[in-house]
Amino acid sequence: MNDSSSSGSGQSAGFCRRTRREFLWEAGGGFTGLALSGLLSLDSGLSPLAQAAPASSKFINPLAPKQPRLPAKAKSVIFLFMYGGPSQVDTFDYKPELYRLDGKTIPVKTFGRGGKKNEGRVVGPKWAFKQYGQCGKRVSDLFPNLATCVDDIAFLHSMMADSPIHGSAMLQMNTGKILSGSPCLGSWVNYGLGSVNENLPGFVVMLDPSGGPISGAKNWSSGYMPASYQATLMRSAGDPILDLNRPEGVSESAQRRVLDTLKDFNDSHARPRFDNSSLAARIASYEMAFSMQRHAPEAVDLSRETDATRALYGINDKRTEDFGRRCLLARRLVERGVRFIQLYAGGAHNDDNWDAHGDLVKNHSYHAGRTDKPIAGLIQDLKQRGLLESTLIIWGGEFGRQPTAEYAEGTGRDHNAYGFTMWMAGGGIRGGTSVGETDELGASAVSDRFHVKNLHSTVLTQMGLDPDGLTYAYGGLDQKLVGVEGAEPIRDIL
Repeated sequence: MNDSSSSGSGQSAGFCRRTRREFLWEAGGGFTGLALSGLLSLDSGLSPLAQAAPASSKFINPLAPKQPRLPAKAKSVIFLFMYGGPSQVDTFDYKPELYRLDGKTIPVKTFGRGGKKNEGRVVGPKWAFKQYGQCGKRVSDLFPNLATCVDDIAFLHSMMADSPIHGSAMLQMNTGKILSGSPCLGSWVNYGLGSVNENLPGFVVMLDPSGGPISGAKNWSSGYMPASYQATLMRSAGDPILDLNRPEGVSESAQRRVLDTLKDFNDSHARPRFDNSSLAARIASYEMAFSMQRHAPEAVDLSRETDATRALYGINDKRTEDFGRRCLLARRLVERGVRFIQLYAGGAHNDDNWDAHGDLVKNHSYHAGRTDKPIAGLIQDLKQRGLLESTLIIWGGEFGRQPTAEYAEGTGRDHNAYGFTMWMAGGGIRGGTSVGETDELGASAVSDRFHVKNLHSTVLTQMGLDPDGLTYAYGGLDQKLVGVEGAEPIRDIL
């Protein structure tokens, strides 16, 4: 039998002017011909199922909207990531015993960047705590604006992670694992629910002007999932997305004609490869990019907001302007159906973020001062617009800090992954609550201890996704964000 096809074209050889794939299918092979078609697939790189599929098969847009499998309380997530690790005992976890012990060396077991220690010099809280709201929650003077919102917030005082090192701890907070290569939380949400807006990304990350966090893009990667589920970096000023503008001299209609022609070729190429999710993601990305050229500039145009709204977020104050702009932009993206938005407060290294190893007062005064009013404004604005009920807000860093000093002198605190505070609001969360406890020094969680996986499970549950049922086949396993062992949501705040 003469094989007259081009060996490098990726097409099967001809049988009576038909491809080998068509010959097998039309000859009654169908699925019974998979064994032979599996051998023939070796020269085309396709799976046996794709080889045997009819030419009319269509690929599936990986970001097509999907219905949640469980009752959903939230439609969108805003993750306010305080990179570097804010101190729980100086912000939301009131420990009066620390004031009395300030400066004294006591026996206490800690494990941080400096290794394991059995004693340390206590650093008392540098700010006073006051009670706020109907719930009477005590909040540090670091957050006078956010303190007025405590009746809408659920505080998680017994969070735990597996690593006291920035890189691995950040990866775990974002992906559930301390090693790189796994999809992050925003990718899982978009994988499970798709996008309801074809003109904007389903997952957006906004970095701090000082730079990105350690480990970089691994923190918003789609890992082993198709690239369509990874985040798009968006800026709150200037061009919202870099390299998005069309080439100079190319009109929208001309670009549309080019994309339509390219789409025809892509569709033809994709039909026999309908199970190739990476190919489907790439095809969908062209249309998404074209749509974003028109709609992304409008989404970040804050001049459409009233002066009162801009003032609510602190945009009229140089200290709070940047984070205020990003918080306001997050609200605008939520209004436009973006599923998952992550804002980083702090970047680069040392005092550019919350990593207070030296002067605690200088560090936390700066970072709290530039985020307090914008975050309170975000909660208030979402609430008055009726969006807080459907928007889940998360606040926290990759870990917290120890109650003792890291060095012989100074007020700096080392990392603490074994008892720290995060909080959640909106999206079906029961406000005015505090769950879990650390010991009297705030060194480690002692009751209702919640792992990062419990936090992720809570997010998925509120979005209408089953944490144990949401899986992705990779490496011979049905992978899950919460791991093969699973994790319960934090039900006391639901």
